Order: sequence, then C-alpha cells, then structure tokens
Amino acid sequence: MTSPADLYATHRELLERAVAAAAARDYWSAFPESPSKSVYGEDAAPAGERAFAALLGKPFPIEVPGASGTVSTEHSPYGIELAVSYPKADPLALVAAARAAISGWRAVGPEGRAGIATEILKRINARIFEMAHAVQHTSGQAFVMAFQAGGAHAQDRALEAIAYALAATTRMPAQASWSKPQRGGDPLSMTKTGTVVGRGVALVIGCTTFPTWNSYPGLFASLVTGNPVIVKPHPGAVLPLAITVQICREVLAEAGLNPDVVTLAAEQPGDGIAATIATHPDVRIVDFTGSSEFGDWLEANARQAVVYTEKAGLNTVVLDSTDDYKGLLRNLAFSLSLYSGQMCTTPQNLLIPRDGITTEDGARTPEQFGADLSAALGKLLGDPKRAAGTLGAIVNDGVLARLTEAAGAPGVVHGSEAVADEQFPGATIRTPVVVRLDSADDKTYTREWFGPVSFLITTDSTEHSLRIFTETVRAHGALTALVHSTSPAVLDAAREAALDAGVHLSENLTGGVFVNQTAAFSDLHGTGANPAATASLTDDYFVAGRFFTLQSRHHV
Repeated sequence: MTSPADLYATHRELLERAVAAAAARDYWSAFPESPSKSVYGEDAAPAGERAFAALLGKPFPIEVPGASGTVSTEHSPYGIELAVSYPKADPLALVAAARAAISGWRAVGPEGRAGIATEILKRINARIFEMAHAVQHTSGQAFVMAFQAGGAHAQDRALEAIAYALAATTRMPAQASWSKPQRGGDPLSMTKTGTVVGRGVALVIGCTTFPTWNSYPGLFASLVTGNPVIVKPHPGAVLPLAITVQICREVLAEAGLNPDVVTLAAEQPGDGIAATIATHPDVRIVDFTGSSEFGDWLEANARQAVVYTEKAGLNTVVLDSTDDYKGLLRNLAFSLSLYSGQMCTTPQNLLIPRDGITTEDGARTPEQFGADLSAALGKLLGDPKRAAGTLGAIVNDGVLARLTEAAGAPGVVHGSEAVADEQFPGATIRTPVVVRLDSADDKTYTREWFGPVSFLITTDSTEHSLRIFTETVRAHGALTALVHSTSPAVLDAAREAALDAGVHLSENLTGGVFVNQTAAFSDLHGTGANPAATASLTDDYFVAGRFFTLQSRHHV
C-alpha cells in the first residue's frame, strides 16, 4: 500500500512547479501534447488503440454503489460500433456512499489529497492514447485534437486546479502557537489548529463535446479541497469519464482509502438523475458544462449548493482594420472550422461596419469580406483529408439541425458542404456556414447557434459594433471576444467594452494562436462576469467555495 503522504512526497516537485506556474502565468505544460513516438514511446500508440478496442462491446469494468442493471447509450459520430455498457446508477445510493466517504477523505489532509490527485493524473496520462480514442469516438473530435484537448490539455487543466486547491487549502497554517502577554502574570498561551473541511458531496456533470477538458477542473478541485465527487457523464460521452473514475477508484483503493470518494453516475437519456442529485440536501457543490437552459435551471434550483456553470454565449468578433489581411482571414477561418465550431469558444457574431474595414491593400466592404472569408474557408477545407482532421465529426442531431436551418437562410456567404472521411466512411462531417445579416436582425444573432454557424453582421460603424458587442454579451453571455484594429483608440475602446461586458478579449490574432483556444496555467477560461459562466478556470474563486477551515484551540 502506498500512503497519501508517500504519494505527496513522490509528486511534491511537480506540485510545487505547478503552483509556481499558476502564479507566473507564463507558458508551462506538464503533459506533452504531441502523440509522437519520440515523446510517448514506440509502443504507446498501438497499445492505446488496442486497449480502447478491448473495451468495445463489453460491460465496462467498474463498481458503482447501489447499481441496478446496465445502460449502453453511446454512438460514435464516426460511425463505428461502441456498445459499451455501464452499471446504471441509483442516485440516492451514490449520494449515501459519497456521504459515508467524507470523514476518511477529510482525514487525509490537503497534501495527501493533492498527492493522490496527482497520482491519478499521472495514470490518466499513461493511458492517454486509449483516452484519445475514447474522446474521439464519443465527442467527434478528430484524433489529434482528442489527444490534445481531451488528453494532455485536459490533464494540464486538472493539474492547474490541483495547484490552486493545494495553495488555497495550505495558505493557513495547520497549527499555530498563540501567546498574549498579561500585566503582572504569565502570558495566556494556546495552541490552535485549523482543519480544512470540504463543503460536502460534489457533483460533476459532464458534456458530450469536451467530456474530460470541461470536467477535470471541478473534479480535481473538489477532491483536493476534501469533497467526494459523483461524476455524471453525458449519456453520449460516458467512456472517457468512466476510464477516469476507474483510475480514481484504483488509486484510492491502493492507498487504503474508500474508493467511493469518486463514483460514476451513468444513466439512460431522460432519466434526469443530474437534477435529482444536484438538488439533494447532501450535495453542496455542482460543476456543470452544457446548455444555458439546464445551467440556468441548476443556478435557480440547486440552492443548497455552490454551482459552477459553463454555458454557451454569443462569442463576438469586432472587425475594424488590419495590417495583415491574409493572416486575419486564415486565423478566423480556422477558428470557425476547428471541431466544426462545436466549442463554447467559437466565434458566432462577426461585426463589420457598413463602410467596410481598412486593410494594407485598401478597404474591403462587407460583401468583399464575406467573399474573402468564404475563399479562406474553401482553401483551408478544400482537401478532404485535411478538412476531416480539422472539422472532426458532428456530435449530435441538434448541431446538425441548427446547421441545416442556418444553411437555408437568405444571405448565405459560405454554404455548408459534406466532407468524406476515407478512414471512417460513416462519419457525419460538414463545413461551416456563414450568413450575412444586418444589425437589425437581432432576433437571429442574439440566439445561440452552437455548432459551425456564424453570422457576418453589418453595423453602422465600429462604434456601433462595440455597442452591439457590449449589449449582447451582457445580456446573453460570451466566453471569448476578438477585435481586429490598427487604431490605438479603437483597441482602447474595445478593451473597455470587454471589461463592461465581462468577457476575455483577444486582439489582432493573425498567427498560430486562435480565439477559441486557451492555455492552462496562463489563460483564464470563463469569467463569472457575464451570463455564460459563473466562474473561471482556474482562479482562487473556483476553489475557495469548495471548503471551509475550522479551528480548534486549547490552553498550553
């Protein structure tokens, strides 16, 4: 048996480096993002693929407290047969099991919990190729993206959450000596202890598009702050989180702890156990990524819990001027195409003045810009193999329905086309659609069109664009914003507008950094300052509400 203290000692150097990186906000990554043989070894890729294939068509090997029967709910967007079954959760049994695990998990202490969490991460990383296939065939991400976003980047985000939680829970000393001088007598002397106490049972509700990247921060932040966690995957993307929970339970058991500190809540679509668990009196923390409708419901109804939501919004691009027009088009085309726009950070609304934008080659009207953007998309996605690797597959019928609806609207600038994937003939792959609108068409562009749908919106001026940007994001939320301008005055105005709207801003992206990508240990994801999210990944606020410090004292 390896004790939590031993695991903390094993991973202490990595944890200290992570805490330092989170404070510095410079580039740092603990987990290599390249699936190269030179990084992970000659046999890692084929072994991971074999491990994934061995899971298909079978019951997944995991114990779930109080389970009754099994469920099999996943369908690969790439058309292969998954047929993995999982124990069907009893929500009340899961809450009871988690509640029973609290005292033992609390006794481990912050350092021991951080050691266990980091050991879990290291084992997840050892199965990164298996995990990448699991993410690919549940979310529809292309393999390289699944390896990076669902693998290495998700693990970095998890380590970032561990670092913040460890720093927060060890900021106050566990023991202190207190002595107060007394006139004419001995001082009053006391010993005081501070114990970190988790808020209670935590629930993580996963999404279908980024099952690991979006779930790991809440999972690991809750664990390190002393809370047992129930992981409720989306029925369409269970396998990545089932593997994660399996590893969690293995590490806990090997450390001599109750494995019910982490449990899996698989369900049939429509069972609604997320709502049942989220509103249970013993559930005190809820992490959710998904639709605004259910996120709003959780915020309104899970009143006994601290609720961290990440929903959708109206991600906006303000187009004013540029001195690298080709770079702007290339960068924006990739941002609209990556994973078929099925990212909560993909731009939806592109605001352009009626008189056009200024470039190094002269002015480009909205009509010309639309044609140029369409040509850039065509160039990026013209080769089917490269297109499939960029677009991935459409994850569900809802995305496809919104794409079909937008493609049938008047004013289409770039039409959506089907793309064939020679490796996966059953995959549903579509190029993005871009539709021209006027600023008066607010009933259309203030609606969230999650997926490969964007609108090129003509405004009266850049000032008008900034006003629309501020008003729509304050009302409906956004996770990203981008401005293109060579004018210092416009950039200053855009920064102020972003602060008023409560959204992170990118400026003049023309190279290899894209508005819909964020880097762990440096970029914040979400703000809590607009309706799209109630917190940011990762800052002190994201961990502070997950624990209390309780004091005891006695005379020396």
